[in-house]
Amino acid sequence: MSDRRLQVFHAVARLLSFTKAADVLHMTQPAVTFQIRQLEDQFDTRLFDRAHNKVTLTEAGHMIFEYTERIFEQYAEMDNAVRELTGNFSASLVLGASTTISEYMLPALLGKYKVGNPEVRLRLRVSNTDGIVSMVENNVIDLGIVEGPVTNKNLVSEVCRTDELVVVVPTGHELTSYADRGEAISIEKVLEHPYICREQGSGTREVIMDYLRERGLEMKMLKACLELGSPEAIKGAVEAGMGVSILSSVSIAKELKLGSLVPIPLDPPLTRDFSFVRQRQKFRVRAMEELLEFARNYCQTT
Repeated sequence: MSDRRLQVFHAVARLLSFTKAADVLHMTQPAVTFQIRQLEDQFDTRLFDRAHNKVTLTEAGHMIFEYTERIFEQYAEMDNAVRELTGNFSASLVLGASTTISEYMLPALLGKYKVGNPEVRLRLRVSNTDGIVSMVENNVIDLGIVEGPVTNKNLVSEVCRTDELVVVVPTGHELTSYADRGEAISIEKVLEHPYICREQGSGTREVIMDYLRERGLEMKMLKACLELGSPEAIKGAVEAGMGVSILSSVSIAKELKLGSLVPIPLDPPLTRDFSFVRQRQKFRVRAMEELLEFARNYCQTT
């Protein structure tokens, strides 16, 4: 019901980038530019300054941004109030999840949720952690589940479970001797071998980079890093003998059963949190609250 032009404006104003807004909104950049121009024509003033490859809000842009924040909050309040009045909670929820979570955690969680809540329509957007956080910021999705830290203080972040990351090597690799002896391995030993990592913006990559920074090894890893865009691609490359990697323990269950990959814990251990992330809104659809509660219980018992 809200004006699409305002949604597009809100995304560009938050991200200060037409390109990033287009990615988040799943639009082409020319389409985003067209919507902004229509809004500027309506108000007969520029809303953004575009100079030296930098986008900034004009005075009018700042004013409209403040109004759009209130408009979207009021819309959420109205939607929730009508549903409370009519008892119509058969909402359509849009979820977003980073790659590891969407592939290895969400299918079972959402499958069990739908058994008890068949009337709730669920849609899922998949991106890396940065992309999911941007979608939450811009009201593109109702709830995000990410595998990296969330630094935006305007969002609510709630840990749902802890995940361990382990070194993965192909069977027959010389490092499997650590697994045979039941020993953990230092990251310095891992980086003596060709290393395969996730792309920039990945929550998994950011957690590993923080681990390396604490040990002064960030640049050493980057020099030897082959970047791939998904856990599945990395697992395939490791199985093919292209290098070693560090992956979530939840992502390698199938390969462990098949015996195609060997996990080795790190010394010291490397863990990270999976977190729910959502807008700080007073009013939310009841169906989302019920999904959140179901997901909390699911994460505590699995």
